[in-house]
Amino acid sequence: MNATATDTHEQHDSHAHGLSDATAIKIALILGAMTALEVSTYFVDFGAFFMPVLLVLMVVKFLTVVSYFMHLKFEHQMFKFLFYTGLGLALFVYFVALATFKFFS
Repeated sequence: MNATATDTHEQHDSHAHGLSDATAIKIALILGAMTALEVSTYFVDFGAFFMPVLLVLMVVKFLTVVSYFMHLKFEHQMFKFLFYTGLGLALFVYFVALATFKFFS
């Protein structure tokens, strides 16, 4: 393949999935900042907001990775339903496990 054909193919892939390199880098930086916030919960006392902060960050990071890096944002509605159902089930199991160990008391 010559350089022009390769460039056209890369542009087509970028437009087909709707995720440019710049957008991917921005999302990666946001995910990195959110991970730093998660790690900071170990060093900073969040009090009663410890668990809700971690759960919200977990859900936002999951949705971001699934939507953009796994291209779910651009897929059929059935796949979105399956992933979101999986997220709901995971949260349910997590809450049940926490309740079992009395972390919510």
